[in-house]
Amino acid sequence: MSKQNLSLLEILIDDISFVNWAKNQNQNDVAFWNNWIEKHPDKIETVFNAKAIVLGIQFDKTKLSESKIERELSHVLAQLEPEKNSPKSKKITSKAFKYIAITAVLVLMVTFGYSFLPTNTTVTHKTVFGEIIDLKLPDGTSVVLNGNSEISYDKTSPRNINLSGEAYFKVKSIPSTKAKFWVNTKDLKVEVFGTQFHVSTRDNKTGVLLDEGSIELLLDDGTTQKMIPGELVSYSKDDKAITHDKVTQDLSYSLWREGTYIFNNTTVYEVMKNVEQAYGMKTEFIDEELKDQKLTGGIPNQNLKICLSAIEKSTGTRIVVKDKRLLIFKN
Repeated sequence: MSKQNLSLLEILIDDISFVNWAKNQNQNDVAFWNNWIEKHPDKIETVFNAKAIVLGIQFDKTKLSESKIERELSHVLAQLEPEKNSPKSKKITSKAFKYIAITAVLVLMVTFGYSFLPTNTTVTHKTVFGEIIDLKLPDGTSVVLNGNSEISYDKTSPRNINLSGEAYFKVKSIPSTKAKFWVNTKDLKVEVFGTQFHVSTRDNKTGVLLDEGSIELLLDDGTTQKMIPGELVSYSKDDKAITHDKVTQDLSYSLWREGTYIFNNTTVYEVMKNVEQAYGMKTEFIDEELKDQKLTGGIPNQNLKICLSAIEKSTGTRIVVKDKRLLIFKN
């Protein structure tokens, strides 16, 4: 690496704006450095070396005996010693500077046990069937994760979340930096500053309900959808189908808020699909006509027994649990 590139490397590592770009922590810095890289393609190798240093170096200290270090150093230096009065001595001496520099680095690594090791910086929270957990993210955002769901994020970007399943978010606003918050699913990306909303990736689509604040959805097809409180958007990248509704008493919907299902004019068939996904059960309607019966109200789902009991009372049915199956009868 040339002295010029080495100087640039040192500058980048110490630059707060560059560190933000490397950690994807500030979108203004990300935009600036992406633009800078585009204009300086000859610096790409140095830039990504600097990024690797910012993100990927792990120092693992180990203590080695001083005698071993001295033996190794003496061995290497002996090989660098030029023969006296040799016509090649001048040439060897000039090369020696390069080797001595390398040796110094190697000795430093041997002494302190420095190693360039990739570090796993991904944080994952996953629930099993029937489990609900409350999480507090590093930025102060609260997340309630429903059963059979998972979120993950990089430690360097805790406001950029990947979701599979179902979760309710109360995003911590950071007015001083106007830091955004993202939730990524296979269909779309939810972009917010600070608000409360529900996201579900069930049934091969992503549904988003906004309770407070304002958010923008970046769909898989490249289009955007802005949302206001009380709106429900559903989108699937597979068939490009999108629905955009205002939640009213006339709208048929199924929602989930912090451990409670909220149904409005929803068929028992749809109600039980929600239960299946959260608890890993299969539903069998012994009396088929019960599928189309409608349900409106809140059903707690922190506990399967309580959840089924509430459904029974609301629909006048009887639900029997047998071998991971939910058998539904007329009461």
